[in-house]
Amino acid sequence: MLTLLGVAVVVVGFVARIHPLLVVAAAAIVTSLSAGMSPIQAISALGKAFNDNRYVSLVWLVLPVIGLLERSGLQERARALVARVKTATTGRLLLVYFVIRQLTAALGLTSLGGHAQMVRPLIAPMAEGAAENRYGPLPDRTRWLIRASAAAADNVALFFGEDIFLAIASILLIKGFLEQNGILVEPLQVSIWAIPTAILALLVHGTRLLLLDRRLRRELARVAPATHAAHEDAGEPRG
Repeated sequence: MLTLLGVAVVVVGFVARIHPLLVVAAAAIVTSLSAGMSPIQAISALGKAFNDNRYVSLVWLVLPVIGLLERSGLQERARALVARVKTATTGRLLLVYFVIRQLTAALGLTSLGGHAQMVRPLIAPMAEGAAENRYGPLPDRTRWLIRASAAAADNVALFFGEDIFLAIASILLIKGFLEQNGILVEPLQVSIWAIPTAILALLVHGTRLLLLDRRLRRELARVAPATHAAHEDAGEPRG
C-alpha cells in the first residue's frame, strides 16, 4: 500500500498547481523509495526510464504541422465539409468518431486519434459546424460544451478500446497488479473480458451523445429567437 503514496503526491501536486514535471518526478521517486529502493536506485531507475522512452518527445513535432494546417484553414474546411451533410448532427458525428476511435484502439492503432492531432483541428470544428448548420451562430457556452463532448468521446473510446488489444501496456499493468495480489490471469483473459466492458461503454456514452442532440435542440431553441431579434435590432436604422 505504501507504493500508492506516489498517487497522493500527484493529486496534491496538481491541486497545488505545482509544475507537472516536478510533480511526476517527485511521485516517481516517492513510489521508488516506498518500494524499498535506495535514493540512488530510485534516481537511476528514473533516468533509465527517461532514456528508454525519449522517443516519446517526437510527438511534439506534430504540433507545428497542425498549427500550419489550422492557419491555412483546416478548421474552416472541416466545418464546410460537415455542412454539406444535411443529416449530420453533433451527437451523431461524435458517435461515429467514438465507434471508429474504439475500433482502431482495439486493433492497437491508438495513435490514429487524440486531442492534439484529431479532436481540436477536425472533430470539434466539425461537431460545431453540424450544430451551426441547424441552429445558426452558437453561444460560447454551447461551443465549450461541444468541444468538451468531443474530447470526452476520444477519451472514453480510447480508454475502453485499447484494453482489447493484447499487446498493450495497460494489459500488462493489470496482469502485474493482479499477480501482486495473488490472482493469476493470462493477458488473453484480460483482453477478452475487456470486450463486454467496451461494448457497455459504447452503449452508455453513445446514449449520452445522442442525448446531447436533444439538449442542444432544447437550449438553442430558446436562444435562437433572442439572437434573431438582436440581429434585427442591430440592422434597424437609427433615427
